[in-house]
Amino acid sequence: MSDGRDDPIRISFTLNGEPTTVEVSPSERLLDLLRYRLGLTGTKEGCAEGECGACTVYLDGLPVDSCLVPAYQVRGRLVETIESLDPEGMAHYHARGTTQCGACTPGVVMTAEWILRHRDRLETHTVRELMAGNLCRCTGYDGIIEGIEGALEDREAG
Repeated sequence: MSDGRDDPIRISFTLNGEPTTVEVSPSERLLDLLRYRLGLTGTKEGCAEGECGACTVYLDGLPVDSCLVPAYQVRGRLVETIESLDPEGMAHYHARGTTQCGACTPGVVMTAEWILRHRDRLETHTVRELMAGNLCRCTGYDGIIEGIEGALEDREAG
């Protein structure tokens, strides 16, 4: 007889603009639901501790580390992954030479896009401060920061 702690939980939420209903385990992470069950492999697992930012997704419009979010907590909420982003819109960012090996790229791009969408918040925070939750071990941060700042300039220009 089950004590109910591991019984699946049925949740409905909006994923990349689409209504989604799934059953999740009480211990299942949002990262695992997205990658392994729903096939959205753009969200990467890096550290599994909320330190690197590779698994960044938007939850109700805010960037979060999906490795730290229990899947059942997205019930009734809006989840956006890197697959939801407009590739053409990110071309400005990538055109500035922000090439990485790929391990951190999805999280960096999600955070960068959030910064680009919310540039009004830059009045109190710098791009470097807003990117602090994303680790890059291959190219460092200068190119990433310059790419975001350049993309901000491009968007403001037109």
